[in-house]
Amino acid sequence: MVTPIALDYLGHALKEAEYGVDLLDLSFSSNINEDLSRYFTDNTPAAIGLTVRNVDDAYYLSQDFFVPGVKDLVEKLRRQTNAPIVLGGMGFSMMPCKILEYSGADFGIQGEGEFSFPKLVERIVAGDDCSDVPGLVYRSANGIISNPQEFVDLDTLSSCKRDLVDNERYYLEGGMGSIETKRGCGENCIYCPEPSAKGRKYRLRQPEDVVDEIQSLLQRGIAHFHTCDSEFNLPIEHAKMVCREIIERELGGKIHWYVYASPTPFSEELMRLMKRAGCAGIDFGVDSGSDVILENLGRRHRKKDVRELAELCHNYDMTFMYDLLLGGPGETRDTLRETIELMKEVQPSRVGVSIGVRIYPGTPLAEAIRKGGISESNPNLFGRIQNNEDFFQPIFYISSSIGEEIHSYVSELIGDDDRFLVGSKEDVIENYNYNDNSVLVEAIENGARGAFWAILLDL
Repeated sequence: MVTPIALDYLGHALKEAEYGVDLLDLSFSSNINEDLSRYFTDNTPAAIGLTVRNVDDAYYLSQDFFVPGVKDLVEKLRRQTNAPIVLGGMGFSMMPCKILEYSGADFGIQGEGEFSFPKLVERIVAGDDCSDVPGLVYRSANGIISNPQEFVDLDTLSSCKRDLVDNERYYLEGGMGSIETKRGCGENCIYCPEPSAKGRKYRLRQPEDVVDEIQSLLQRGIAHFHTCDSEFNLPIEHAKMVCREIIERELGGKIHWYVYASPTPFSEELMRLMKRAGCAGIDFGVDSGSDVILENLGRRHRKKDVRELAELCHNYDMTFMYDLLLGGPGETRDTLRETIELMKEVQPSRVGVSIGVRIYPGTPLAEAIRKGGISESNPNLFGRIQNNEDFFQPIFYISSSIGEEIHSYVSELIGDDDRFLVGSKEDVIENYNYNDNSVLVEAIENGARGAFWAILLDL
């Protein structure tokens, strides 16, 4: 897994505000109840922050829903302390009011917490009203209120030492170092909740600060990284500047890093710079090989871009993956065949196949579905439909032109092409669900490092 970078940043912000900070990382806990009891026997915190990184695995074949686990943890904390419990994280920010209500936590911070969380703690310690804290989600006499977010100017943040999270342990146990070069996403993908959680305006970090952070982690033995940007190459000029800074410091031969990237804009110059700077793999969210479906999904690249990008990657010997999102609005057997045939033609290193589009609240897809009606009679909806009008639990869009038979048809199209990562819980070799992949776990235990899809490439 990628080291939880937000916890380092939040811890740094709290320390800057002169608060003491402890991190109880339950990812490494073998007995959560014992670890909680041990901590609260010796400590009385003023507030407890609990991060919700994901609400589910966004995978139709498993539909693993993580929020009940958050509720369970809140209840465990209640038995140990009366301190206010504050939720945050990307997962929480997708559906903050619903998760706060369901979990029983006291407060939540929607979006970024470097400014809002210390401000909230200040109010809690002083016993003052906190209802004006930006991004705060809280209970009132009128129900749950969600304050507007206030996005942080990244240039105002001091350099983070990355010393709260045990980055070394994550790395030694198979994780990757985490790096953020920017925040925000200006794309218009109809299914994605990130713009509402992170903002639509790109806020860029200074390349010098980014590489300072990389260098500090490298000095601690962490040599594999994954960027936490929505898309590394947006905007493209900033991506080039980050690469040039890495090259200037002669780090390209010492680090291996992976990114998510948009198929456009991309250029040969950027590819050349990324290669020299030590980029080991790129995961492109191409979604489809059909121009009709790409238009329906709100994507700006087209089939010809997918071809040209693959040629560029092959020319520079860059390991790359094409991620597909199949079954969206307008999908038919013809568009599925067109997409799979294109993948076989351009031959990416790996092809990730996700079937069914998870519908998240606040997205254009969710709003379109609301207008058509959320019920079991809607032929495009699958998953937990009953009493789930707010898309809280996993609910998926699969075009009614194909329905659930899409799984067998896609498998038929793929055949025995082992570049494709697709399957169910039982098909662990081909399984693209990193949340439940025993083969991947075994490879990591044996020393494999890097992006999970790249690790699976070598098995």
